[in-house]
Amino acid sequence: MKFILATIFAINILVTQCNAACYTQMNALSPGGEEPKGCLDENGVLHEFNTRWRTKDCLDCSCGTAWISCCSAHGRPVNYDKKKCFVKYDKNACTVEVLQKKDPTKECERYAMVG
Repeated sequence: MKFILATIFAINILVTQCNAACYTQMNALSPGGEEPKGCLDENGVLHEFNTRWRTKDCLDCSCGTAWISCCSAHGRPVNYDKKKCFVKYDKNACTVEVLQKKDPTKECERYAMVG
């Protein structure tokens, strides 16, 4: 069991370094050192194993028996005309748009997104 947890931990470090929009953390033991019954989110809410949820910060999270993994629900625009355009994040809908500064009702062309 310790070997499996160590392997998962090592893989999680590699995944975190490869994609900055995601993070993975080990699922903490319950008080008293018992096996966890699920995953506790940042608000202390318990999520059952093999479930998914979205946080108020637009992270899509999943609960495994040994880990919690969260990734950004949207990418970050890059390689767009920063002089003519701006990025608008909507935290309620978890969306991102690149809009024209002169006319914010029109979208700008974007060439790439990361995350």
